[in-house]
Amino acid sequence: MTYTFISDLSEQLEIPPDGTLSRVLYRDDQLRLVGFAFDTGQELTEHTAAVPVLIQVVSGRLSVTLEAQTMELGPRGWLRMEAHAPHSVRALVPTVMVLTMLRSS
Repeated sequence: MTYTFISDLSEQLEIPPDGTLSRVLYRDDQLRLVGFAFDTGQELTEHTAAVPVLIQVVSGRLSVTLEAQTMELGPRGWLRMEAHAPHSVRALVPTVMVLTMLRSS
């Protein structure tokens, strides 16, 4: 097969009450696509990624803190971070997010 198709990312990730869910949705030699589902107030405390990453919100709204700046990210937003950039993520409302991890060539 020459393609992978996911018709609705939000259907892949049910938001757990008072919790967070993460699931690898796709993986190959170039990237890994990880879906996250957060209930309101759930967060990923400050951490880093070993590779550059992209964050896209499928539904809901996140507060993202990166380089001492806090920004809100919703379904029409997009964020790219370099490898090893300290960041944290908190759901302002029930949220589904997709994290794309870009591997080095």
